[in-house]
Amino acid sequence: MEDIKASEQKKACANCGAELKFKPGSNQLTCEYCGYEEFIEQSKSSFEELELEHYLKVVGENAHTNTIELLHCKNCGANQHVEEHYKSLDCVYCGEPLILEDAETEGWILPGALVPFQLDAKKARNIFKTWVGNLWFAPNKLKRAALDPEGMHGLYLPYWTFDANLFASYQGQRGDYYYETQTYNTSKGKRTRQVRKTRWSSASGNVNGFVDDILVNASQRKRNLIPTKIAFWNLKDLVPFNSKYLSGFVTEKYTVSLKEGHRQSFQKAKNIAYDWIRKDIGGDTQRITNADIKLTDETFKHVLLPVYISSYRYDGKEFNFYINGQTGAVSGSRPYSFWKIFFLILFIIVVIGVIAIFAK
Repeated sequence: MEDIKASEQKKACANCGAELKFKPGSNQLTCEYCGYEEFIEQSKSSFEELELEHYLKVVGENAHTNTIELLHCKNCGANQHVEEHYKSLDCVYCGEPLILEDAETEGWILPGALVPFQLDAKKARNIFKTWVGNLWFAPNKLKRAALDPEGMHGLYLPYWTFDANLFASYQGQRGDYYYETQTYNTSKGKRTRQVRKTRWSSASGNVNGFVDDILVNASQRKRNLIPTKIAFWNLKDLVPFNSKYLSGFVTEKYTVSLKEGHRQSFQKAKNIAYDWIRKDIGGDTQRITNADIKLTDETFKHVLLPVYISSYRYDGKEFNFYINGQTGAVSGSRPYSFWKIFFLILFIIVVIGVIAIFAK
């Protein structure tokens, strides 16, 4: 197994000795000081799908294939790892200062793959500035946050993905719509209307197929959940894990166990099975009275997916802005400036008063 020290070694520039960082949208490390670039050697083999049943029974759900150095945020509960050397660091979610001396080494299941960042920090900040610029009544503090280069953090999120062959046998009913003409009385006499009804018939059968990459969020924090709006990545861009992709970014460790992740994935597989069953039954509507769902040849992998996060405080409250580091999709919470709204209302009242005076 690769040792943590090997994975966390400083990637030094061969030209000037400064630290190399991953260049989003490429397969290169780059030096911010002299411009030197170094290619990340690509694995000749694809990432490995681990056999789930064997892993849980023989290795154990809490078994670790590697170790990682983590900083734990006591405010929001996030576990964060930074690949490069650093002097100070704030939590990417809540901005709380992290105590470097409290860093602990913990075990983790080594990621099998990741989706590298496609957007660099400059593009992410421009997206944030554009978003803030389009907000009405945004506080000046929020606008300053959009200009702060230190306020935007690139973060790799942990996810479990599960694959399996799915088989389901079912019993249910198929509903076909038909229409009957009904006559009814009105003040103007008799009228007719078409009334939709459903003709039900028994249905049963089997469905089967391959379920690929059921995605389960492996981070369970006290708050600051990643918005659904940005939580879509093209998993076809997954590449075999290489710690060099982490350089310059924060990595969050999973807090949802493999066993719990598998339980959640079964619920998603069940929803997929029900969709297949409804299509198999056909008709206009369906009823599923019983479904026996089985998953075989289950595999899993631990993957890391990219986002940018900006955290800021206003009037004692915490706000977050998120950018998908692959697609550029955006989502954020925003505060409103009481004084800007107050003065606008006051201005409108004054204008109405002036118009009323001249109208007399």
